[in-house]
Amino acid sequence: MTVEVSHHIDASEPDSDGFHDYHYEYDVYEFSDGVLTLLVRAYSDEPEEAALMGWYRGKTRYWLKKQDLRHPLVLKAAAYLRASGKSKLDWLDRKSRGYVPLNGPDA
Repeated sequence: MTVEVSHHIDASEPDSDGFHDYHYEYDVYEFSDGVLTLLVRAYSDEPEEAALMGWYRGKTRYWLKKQDLRHPLVLKAAAYLRASGKSKLDWLDRKSRGYVPLNGPDA
């Protein structure tokens, strides 16, 4: 498994007082087994949390499905994230299009 981490800031232009309408700072983790890439996002102001966002195979993105949570890449990525201090992991569920706890009743 390879891991790439990139830091991102998504913010509006500052107003005359230097304040932003919105400002998000986060890291994107890309876990790859050479075929699939798992995309994970972790916001800087929530250091113990991370969310599994979906798969990439080449340039095509796929929603995660419940059965994907047992995939070896997901299991290795979750272990890596927990070892990095991310104790609360969620995944973006394609059916509800919402976040579900990775260790919750639906996982």
